Amino acid sequence: MSEPLDVTAVFLPNPGEVFRVKLALDIAIEQVVNEPGCIRYEITDVAEDRIVLTERWESEELLEKHSRGSAVQDLNESLSGLLSEPVQITKSN
Repeated sequence: MSEPLDVTAVFLPNPGEVFRVKLALDIAIEQVVNEPGCIRYEITDVAEDRIVLTERWESEELLEKHSRGSAVQDLNESLSGLLSEPVQITKSN
């Protein structure tokens, strides 16, 4: 297994959609926090033009499993048409 991994995901809502994006993230958070390897998964900043989600995972392998899971698929479907550009993801150890 690899070392713990920090992830920052920045969501850029379309004008007027910040509430709907935050609601979709809140629903996903309820599911993801119980996934194996999830140490932290929470919204750490909300503004009218962006929402920042901060994550910490026990390993790269468990993050990859999460990325292929149903919670992420459901979130992506919920966010369809609500974002002005793709989610910006940054990873670091």
